[in-house]
Amino acid sequence: MSDLIIRPARAEEYDEIGRVWMESWVSTGLGETSDFLLANLRARIRREMENGWSLFVADDNGTIAAMLALHLPKLYLDMLFVGPAYQGQSLGRKLLAFTRTQMPDEMHLRCVRENEKAWRWYEREGFVFEKQEIEPSNGFMMKYYRWKRRSSGR
Repeated sequence: MSDLIIRPARAEEYDEIGRVWMESWVSTGLGETSDFLLANLRARIRREMENGWSLFVADDNGTIAAMLALHLPKLYLDMLFVGPAYQGQSLGRKLLAFTRTQMPDEMHLRCVRENEKAWRWYEREGFVFEKQEIEPSNGFMMKYYRWKRRSSGR
């Protein structure tokens, strides 16, 4: 992982990014691998790119280790998924640091309530819980968070 770089995703990588996304999601214990899920995630990548996603990958010498989807105009960190083989190696922290270069003052995100490992990590990284509500498209209870850069005057 020493040569890992974060760079913009290329369109020809979308299918592989969808696979990494699915494997990472499944690793949370909240879903199961299926051709249906994979097809939906791959289609969603293309749809979200048309709707303004900035999509990045963590590239480990040609292997996609993680995906990061930002919606910069909305100051929204939409997706951060690290492939199972790369979890526990501080790659999420590296992706979050990169995200803060893209949105240095403020950002929002949401996380599935049952994905306690993820939302506890975001809280440790300085995100503040704002609300929770059901996401109608998938039925999951979502926790909404906000991060703001601390002003240096305090």
